[in-house]
Amino acid sequence: MEKETFRYDNTIVRKFAFATMAFGIIGMLVGLTAALQMVDPWWNGLTSWLTFGRIRPLHTNAVIFAFVGNGIFMGVYYSLQRLLKTRMWSDALSNINFWGWQLIILSAVVTLPLGITSGKEYAELEWPIDIAIALIWVVFGLNMFMTILKRRERHLYVAIWFYIATFVTVAMLHIVNSFELPVSLFKSYSWYAGVQDALVQWWYGHNAVAFFLTTPYLGLMYYFIPKAANRPVYSYRLSIVHFWALIFIYIWAGPHHLLYTALPEWAQNIGVVFSFMLIAPSWGGMLNGLLTLRGAWDRVRESAVLKFMVVAVTCYGMATFEGPLMSLKNVNAISHFTDWTVGHVHIGGLGWNGFMTFGILYYLVPKLWNTKMYSTKLSDFHFWIGTLGIIFYALPLYWAGFTQSLMWNEFTKEGFLAYPNFLETVTQVKPMYAARAFGGGIYIIGVIAMLYNLIMTMKQGSFQKEEEASALPLAKEYEPHKGEGWHRAIERRPVQMLIFSLIAVAIGGAIEIIPTMLIDSNVPTIASVKPYTPLELEGRDIYIREGCYNCHSQMIRPFRSETERYGEYSKAGEFVYDHPFQWGSKRTGPDLHRIGAKYSDSWHFNHMLDPSAMSPGTIMPSYPWLFEDELNTDLTAGKIRAMQTLGVPYAEGYDQIAVEELTYQSESIAANLEKDGIQVLPNSEILALIAYLQRLGTDIRPSAPQRGEYGKSNAVVEKPEIVQK
Repeated sequence: MEKETFRYDNTIVRKFAFATMAFGIIGMLVGLTAALQMVDPWWNGLTSWLTFGRIRPLHTNAVIFAFVGNGIFMGVYYSLQRLLKTRMWSDALSNINFWGWQLIILSAVVTLPLGITSGKEYAELEWPIDIAIALIWVVFGLNMFMTILKRRERHLYVAIWFYIATFVTVAMLHIVNSFELPVSLFKSYSWYAGVQDALVQWWYGHNAVAFFLTTPYLGLMYYFIPKAANRPVYSYRLSIVHFWALIFIYIWAGPHHLLYTALPEWAQNIGVVFSFMLIAPSWGGMLNGLLTLRGAWDRVRESAVLKFMVVAVTCYGMATFEGPLMSLKNVNAISHFTDWTVGHVHIGGLGWNGFMTFGILYYLVPKLWNTKMYSTKLSDFHFWIGTLGIIFYALPLYWAGFTQSLMWNEFTKEGFLAYPNFLETVTQVKPMYAARAFGGGIYIIGVIAMLYNLIMTMKQGSFQKEEEASALPLAKEYEPHKGEGWHRAIERRPVQMLIFSLIAVAIGGAIEIIPTMLIDSNVPTIASVKPYTPLELEGRDIYIREGCYNCHSQMIRPFRSETERYGEYSKAGEFVYDHPFQWGSKRTGPDLHRIGAKYSDSWHFNHMLDPSAMSPGTIMPSYPWLFEDELNTDLTAGKIRAMQTLGVPYAEGYDQIAVEELTYQSESIAANLEKDGIQVLPNSEILALIAYLQRLGTDIRPSAPQRGEYGKSNAVVEKPEIVQK
């Protein structure tokens, strides 16, 4: 049997490398801007599209899907060809994958600052973009699998196992979480509501970390560390245990984001148990990576590639120990809603994903351009300043997180809250936010140094569009070797590997999600909870558009400190009409679930117009456009019909009078403001937002104003002839 000659496609790797570098610096600069906004609201500017609530999701999407996503494709397209000893199956599909992914990213850059969002963390992009993501992901998967099928290497290396699991799981997560009912081209509502939506969202959100930020990078670790160190993987058996245990256990851990919430207790406990179990496979992978360097640690001192990868794997180990620790209920009671979580996430993001990507770039660029690195001193400078950036970023947030938790939960000896004004906490952690911004700033300086170094390296070399290689064709018949283990048989069958991976990840999701949808006792009905009025619904959409959920929660946990501060703890049945849920994951500002009827309409008006006048020292920006922009009611009837389709019990034909009802309630709020000397147009957006805020948490409060009592309070208006069922 003669060897076959073929050529690897380096052009597609170069394209993704350029995109990785470009979107890396853009995403990080947006993140630095968001960090500075936490120090001084001046950084929000005077335009709606630059506020924290809008650019924070832009930052997360840019870093996760643009920077890390392009980094994944860069590493996979390079390593896959060489592991399989074949060119990618289709150059056309490779290019569709590249250009399609960049268009998706650019659509996010346009839509998110404009407030076009689904309101679900890490899944904010609206339904047309969601469909595009699914299609491009299928293009990537098809190209990968067809390449695997035409391979010249029979056994699939461990890195490819992780690539396969990544493809099948991300597809499942994205499709299930993105079930939405479109109202228009740029507006949709989540198919799920309340508790179900929260569970599905964090099943997706946590596993986006697991199967987009972790498993593909573990595959890249298994390829690039042995290559850079010129050493085989430490343990093949450990890699088997690491892979199957990780993908099976990880998928169950999502509920740990919802501890002490309205999520059923059994689901919370499952999340805790499996989260703690994650330590074993996660550290198994970390040790397998680090122990691969046995006998090669002297090279770490000389190689920028290995320096970055060693710290990356170490950060992975730190993050995967800290995550299970924070999943314990007694620890989560301290960490949840605080900046500790933000620090934890960025140990993974800056350290694991960032440094691993930098290491791969330092490895690939000299090889693709057939030259040596332009400056080893610059790469060393990048390493050390990047490491310092991670430290200066994370430690202040840990400090801030513990400060927040201690202040929120402290009581005086008389039994009163020591810090009843939430703003006291905000002002206390401002210096820590400044330190975090400093850490992010010097981290970016390192990235800029890398970009200069890589560009100069490219200039002094010559890009190799294609790389010639040769290998024996795959024999049609295969005789298993004596003593060959069971896993070797699976490795020869990529379709079987895909099916087994799908089963492993689907079991956990199905067991957690299906019961909350089929068993009524998981979400007890509360008769007093009614659907939102049209004006409240429009106000809720404005709340989501402005990204208020990035700073405010709507979930009061059953702790004395929280019920003393905010009121009655939140019940599952209160959220049955919330598409999507708005429980939040961070309290930069106070919880809002019981804000309804707590303050006057005029207080909310002035607070949104000039927060610092009502709350001196606040870091909340003003929203002047809410007072200038007219509320668009063109979609109101369609929104009501969409809600009816989703099971919200509006009366038949309610959509036809929805705008009339909206106008009546809006005029009533405007009249109420006029009594306090405030003149406002009755069709301005601020009135809708006030209506929504005044509704929050009032349904189960006997002392709260009742529906239909407007005129003696700030209650919701419903004309008697159109009272909902």
